[in-house]
Amino acid sequence: MAWRIGVDSGGTFTDVCLFDDASGRVEVWKVPSTPDDPSRGIAQGVEEGVQRVGAKPADVAYFGHGTTVATNALIQHRGVPTGLITTAGFRDLLEIGRQKRPDLYDIQADKPPVLVARDLRLEVPERVHHDGRVETAVDEQALREAARALKKAGVKAVAVSFLYGFVRPEHEQIARRILAEEFPEAFVCTSHEVAPEFREYERMSTAVVNAYLGPVMQGYIRRLAERLAALGLKATPHLTQSNGGVIGFEQAARLPVRTVLSGPSTGVVAAQAVGKMAGMDDLITFDMGGTSTDVALLQGGACRMASEAVVHGYPIKAPMLDIHTVGAGGGSIAYVDSGGLMKVGPRSAGAAPGPVCYDKGNDEPTVTDANVVLQTLNPEYLLGGRMKVRQDLAKAAIRRLADKLGMELMATAQGIISVVTANMVRAIRVISVQRGHDPRDYALVAFGGAGPLHAAYLARELEMKRVLVPRTPGILCAMGLLLTDLRADFATSKPQVLTKKSLADVAESFDALLGQARAWFAEEGIAPAAQRTTRTVDMRYAGQNYELPVPVPEGPITLATLEALAEGFATAHKRMYGFAAKDDPVQLITFRVEAAGLVNKATFQPRPEGKADASAAIVGRRQVWLPGGDGYVDCPIYDRARLDAGHRIPGPAIVEQMDATTVIPPGMTGRVEPYLNLILEAS
Repeated sequence: MAWRIGVDSGGTFTDVCLFDDASGRVEVWKVPSTPDDPSRGIAQGVEEGVQRVGAKPADVAYFGHGTTVATNALIQHRGVPTGLITTAGFRDLLEIGRQKRPDLYDIQADKPPVLVARDLRLEVPERVHHDGRVETAVDEQALREAARALKKAGVKAVAVSFLYGFVRPEHEQIARRILAEEFPEAFVCTSHEVAPEFREYERMSTAVVNAYLGPVMQGYIRRLAERLAALGLKATPHLTQSNGGVIGFEQAARLPVRTVLSGPSTGVVAAQAVGKMAGMDDLITFDMGGTSTDVALLQGGACRMASEAVVHGYPIKAPMLDIHTVGAGGGSIAYVDSGGLMKVGPRSAGAAPGPVCYDKGNDEPTVTDANVVLQTLNPEYLLGGRMKVRQDLAKAAIRRLADKLGMELMATAQGIISVVTANMVRAIRVISVQRGHDPRDYALVAFGGAGPLHAAYLARELEMKRVLVPRTPGILCAMGLLLTDLRADFATSKPQVLTKKSLADVAESFDALLGQARAWFAEEGIAPAAQRTTRTVDMRYAGQNYELPVPVPEGPITLATLEALAEGFATAHKRMYGFAAKDDPVQLITFRVEAAGLVNKATFQPRPEGKADASAAIVGRRQVWLPGGDGYVDCPIYDRARLDAGHRIPGPAIVEQMDATTVIPPGMTGRVEPYLNLILEAS
């Protein structure tokens, strides 16, 4: 018996998914997160999880982990003191940026704090032209003086970003060598290692963020590795990247900037697999946890990959799934703003102290408290009885808010749900309507601890016809760790106009990137049969400042390849912007290769469909306050573990399981499909 374990460490709970390769048995477990040291909660979850299935840590053949450590350190500005060495004349680039306000119409909006103080941004003489010609060789003595100055200043990490470091990395390599000699204890990051692409500000920002987070991630990974080893875990641990793939702990410690979306990315991977099981390729994922909600759009079973994003105010050039996040979760706090209106989030009660009903000292009402008062959530306990909750405290907190608003208790509780639903509707419209996609053409995949609780009403607001609730929605991100591959991304920027003369340069660029991919395959020990590569090019019309990724057809680079790129770009541009300028010159900007090492994944077998009657799964009834009705409605409570393929559940009904609660409102029916996923549709 060989167990595979996926662990997702969130802001409120740490989720554990265990899968037995031999029998196909799936078990899930949740424990409260430990924000002061997430590795402690992970070790506890793994220990309790393997005990629950009667196994030992030594029986674990695979361990995958998704984390929010890098994200939280960036949000809360808990990175290390960081220095920057850059080309003479460019020390203020990090602060000037693109001279864009965070909000166009908010004249008081503040930019996020600069991660490197000005006196720690040091310049050295060096200059390379855009074509690679060296105008001024790097001054090695100035580099040594800069390294000594930063060491004396007490920094823990140093970023090196020269103007054209992506064209000729030799100067940055010299800087790394000198820093190793003068300041060996510092964490050092060079821009050509993390973002070998054009756009000097974004590349510098990425290098600085990576350096700022490096020692934090190194310390966390070291503590986690020690705790796992102490448990007796012998499997090589892996950590999720923002691109949905996994990497080893050593590489994650060196490139923490690639893990800023570590947690939510595996949820998208798992949703893709669940949709395929259910025969649905066009999906909008809805991952609502305790602190935030993450949404993404999958067309044809694939999520769009972004090569650049602004994460909590900081531009990052790193491959990541196109996931949009809003501060709307079960722990989001409801309050009255200065104008007398009720707002919900983005401030969250988190894991400690958590919602009021957890009775850990919080007195501000949250979304979870509203659900406990409305009784859509069990008013007595959560986590299958392991966590007691106090409805009386939740009512008292919401009543205080109701008094400020001049409203009744239940109307206020329902108002909290309506406001947070509106926040999530806006998030989904960002990744669908604003990008030329009609959400009515997609199914909503609801997961996260709070996703199934709100999904049906969210789908109604968006006029979506189907909601897919996975078998284990509350720990789907953890399950996604058992469904993903090893992955690395390689890129190079070589701006040029697309013509027949581009053929040799395109072929040469991809040959070089494929060489890097082959070296990575060898380093990771990936067998040839498990190696996969995918090529794309970022393209734009001449004069534009933003690119669109276009896939490159398989096979040798020929004139037909260039024609396919032109056609693919026209299609992508029309989808995004509504038109294609056929006669305008098209530019090739950045060439990319995605390398994947296929691994054995968790597989699931369908069950034969049986009778539609699900009454045997009813374990009780509860008065539930539903919107648009006349108050409380008597709802049957179904145990998800007792539901089988073919069962149908007419609304209104509540489906409970250890990791989540699903609301089926009046006018909708739930259907259990062969893989035991629950599909909600209009009756």
